[in-house]
Amino acid sequence: MSEKVMVAMSGGVDSSVAAVLLQEQGYEVCGATLKLFSNENIGIDETHTCCSLRDIDDARSVARRLGISHYVFNFGDDFKRSVIERFANGYVNAETPNPCIDCNRYIKFGKLLERATLLEQDFIATGHYAQVGWHEESGRYLLKKAKDASKDQTYVLYAMTQAELSRTLFPLGALTKGEVRATAGAHGLANSDKPDSQDICFVRNNDYAGFLENVMGIPAAPGEFVDESGKALGRHKGLIHYTIGQRKGLGLSFDRPKYVIKKDKDTNTVVLGDESALLSRTVAVGDVNLISVEELTRPMAVTAKTRYSQAEVPAVISPLGDGRIQVEFASAVRAATPGQAAVFYDGDTVVGGGTILYA
Repeated sequence: MSEKVMVAMSGGVDSSVAAVLLQEQGYEVCGATLKLFSNENIGIDETHTCCSLRDIDDARSVARRLGISHYVFNFGDDFKRSVIERFANGYVNAETPNPCIDCNRYIKFGKLLERATLLEQDFIATGHYAQVGWHEESGRYLLKKAKDASKDQTYVLYAMTQAELSRTLFPLGALTKGEVRATAGAHGLANSDKPDSQDICFVRNNDYAGFLENVMGIPAAPGEFVDESGKALGRHKGLIHYTIGQRKGLGLSFDRPKYVIKKDKDTNTVVLGDESALLSRTVAVGDVNLISVEELTRPMAVTAKTRYSQAEVPAVISPLGDGRIQVEFASAVRAATPGQAAVFYDGDTVVGGGTILYA
């Protein structure tokens, strides 16, 4: 009897091709689309390119073409609690959270796997660009980079557990994006040329502050811009309007570029400074998840990055106690931001990662 796999089908080309490939490999495939919110409830029109009614229709169309069952699961309450509210709380606490990591952690590889288990599926699969391996000596599942380095998504998958990795398939891990689109075209999939979604799915036009104010009801209390000595430089529109490393949109003029280097929620101030003040050699992370090793008991040489699109930098990670880890970079990294993730690698293997506490 063929093994059963439930494919998370977003309506995009990647997850559609994942379903095609798994079917060709002999799996008994079904598709599942996750309804995470109602567009009208968060100020997004129905034509928005992610998580819309059109996406459900596109996924259903592909499932019909492949002759597989298709489910729509309403995880709206879970998404609001585990992703949207965490995102909002992060900004309230002067952090810059990454909701895609939380969505993967709590919804795609949390709730979806629970639902797949209830439906007696052996695996779940997604269209992420990553690979799963097995290390015989340690007896651990590994999360490994995709073949297409420009599409690798392991940074947003670092929170996956051993149980999740053991039951997850990433069919696109050994393919390039071009090969994926070619496969979609060869199979006559209507979404073969559908653009990739770029922005956070529940935020319209990347307007985080507008979403927090208008949808979540979080007020943006004006305050002072100050320099590193505490000298007032002008008025800001509210902490939620700014992020570490920001230069444009400050509404102030200086004789040289100034950047947001810190947000202080206790004093409601935004600290501005020179670009050199954004450079850090050491960061501390919490809420750590380790994959390739069970625990970190001594310093370990890795490469690490603190942003999705950032190049990795040689670093040493060391245990700090209480589940926290210190990351010491060989060269300074720019704008390491509380709330973002630091992810550690050993070659093409993810060691683990955590949420940046301070830099």
